[in-house]
Amino acid sequence: MKHKISNGEVELTGIGDFDLTKIFECGQCFRWKADENGAYTGVVKNRAARVRRVASSVFISGSAEDVEEIWWEYFDLDRNYEQIRHQLCIDDYMRRAVAYGKGIRILRQDKWEALCSFIISQNNNIARIKKIVDLLCREFGNRVDFKGEELYSFPSADRIARLNIEDLACIRCGYRAEYIVYAAREVAEGRMDLEKLAGCSPAEARAALKKLRGVGNKVADCAALFGLNIFETFPLDVWMKRAVAKQYGSGFDPKVFSPYEGIAQQYIYHYARSLGKKSISVSAHKAVV
Repeated sequence: MKHKISNGEVELTGIGDFDLTKIFECGQCFRWKADENGAYTGVVKNRAARVRRVASSVFISGSAEDVEEIWWEYFDLDRNYEQIRHQLCIDDYMRRAVAYGKGIRILRQDKWEALCSFIISQNNNIARIKKIVDLLCREFGNRVDFKGEELYSFPSADRIARLNIEDLACIRCGYRAEYIVYAAREVAEGRMDLEKLAGCSPAEARAALKKLRGVGNKVADCAALFGLNIFETFPLDVWMKRAVAKQYGSGFDPKVFSPYEGIAQQYIYHYARSLGKKSISVSAHKAVV
């Protein structure tokens, strides 16, 4: 992989499996925002960047040092997703799902941000999750000025731990406020060691995370996959349960995708959700007609 610097951007060439829309809109993160040109802007580790793709090149605003220190790891650029895709094509369904989802990468997100975001996600739709997360950052994160725009970092567990449940009324997260504050205090005070959990098995991580108030299997598994990067984790939400039941039946064991159960899950989730939305859209159109 090669890179060069021009006009405040680092151009990376030779990157496969890097579709911005699929990466940022596949349900694994909630803070990257697209502009009218298809570029995305976000904040990681108090550093903002604009990411865009032109032909076979990926452009990331900032310096080569920024790429080395933050973005290389964040975008999981050391992992060969092409090779993983071939490994996951165990049947016709997975060949279709993998082909449809080509370009997805699992982000290496901040562990606390992922946990808190998926606590917010429970019984929620993506548009509302994004709105709540955005308000949380604006109210309690650090301001990051970027190209004339005010952006905000995700507030640390220490910052949220100092709040009361009532302080979160401004972000309109409802009953989740109690769970957010409780989780922040567990993390900030060392009772929930996310760094240590990252080295655990999926079952161990799930069991530990479920000790937090309001955290069930789905939230725990999402936090484990997207925050702790435990790739053997296979989160199941409504879309996933339907897809797995339809394609593989009740006795399905995701270990057939080992050691990349989590990446397989993303391909299936993206494929099933996209087809489901198209089906709903077509049905609604027919009803109107």
